[in-house]
Amino acid sequence: MKKITFVLALGLLAGSAPAFAQKTKVKVKSDGPTPELTTPAPAEAPAPAATPAPGHVGKSIPVAEYYEGGQDAMYEFIEKELKYPIMARRNRIQGTCIVSFTLNTDGTMSGIKLVKNVGGGCGEEALRLTRLLKFNKPSYAVLTSLPIVFKLPTPTKEATPTE
Repeated sequence: MKKITFVLALGLLAGSAPAFAQKTKVKVKSDGPTPELTTPAPAEAPAPAATPAPGHVGKSIPVAEYYEGGQDAMYEFIEKELKYPIMARRNRIQGTCIVSFTLNTDGTMSGIKLVKNVGGGCGEEALRLTRLLKFNKPSYAVLTSLPIVFKLPTPTKEATPTE
């Protein structure tokens, strides 16, 4: 009987635990009246951010500084050498594959592995492209990941000749 009472009491306590959860409120003391926040009118509209190249994910890749020409040159090379896998093209597979590797102090790569694969042969193509890259020698070994974007070209509508 004591066991049943204990189990019921424990169940009631566990069920009501969220009701006793501590709620924290932050109170800020100020010395004077609260100032009104006003935003000044901008003198001119901000310039739009530069759009990244088609292969870019939008972030800076740390290992790209060791590629001759920088990140833009690296992604231009990847875009030029990329061969979209037939199976991925046929099944309209798109996405980003991520390849991880270590850039050694002599400029070689080791531990090349696929972290994210979108399928349809894209992962194998991303590994092939990564092995083609040639980097300069860093002063220390760098463990990094490289995103490679697979995006199908948008079909263009051609005007049909009218007779």
